[in-house]
Amino acid sequence: VQLVESGGGLVQAGGSLRLSCAASRSLFSINILGWYRQAPGKQRELVADINRDGTINSTDSVKGRFAISRDNAKNTVYLQMNSLEPEDTGVYYCNALVGPREYGVDYWGKGILVTVSS
Repeated sequence: VQLVESGGGLVQAGGSLRLSCAASRSLFSINILGWYRQAPGKQRELVADINRDGTINSTDSVKGRFAISRDNAKNTVYLQMNSLEPEDTGVYYCNALVGPREYGVDYWGKGILVTVSS
């Protein structure tokens, strides 16, 4: 699976961005789609993910501000980010898990930079 992210950039605190991740195959063949981020000097962390039946999981720091969604017809997953904070700055990666969580195969996009200025 190839994943291509777009939509990153520089935004002021309080602003919004929408990230897109286009997959090279049908989303129905992917168990879980997710967005991760890596801030400078920190480990990569899960931001939000959505599984095939639409169940969503997100980290507490983005609840109420970020929303993940998927468009199966376009083979694309989105991350709508509102009320951005400088702490949201980092490289955002799209992830696709093909197969069961216990032994599936992870695929990653190259990442896209999001910078939130104060």
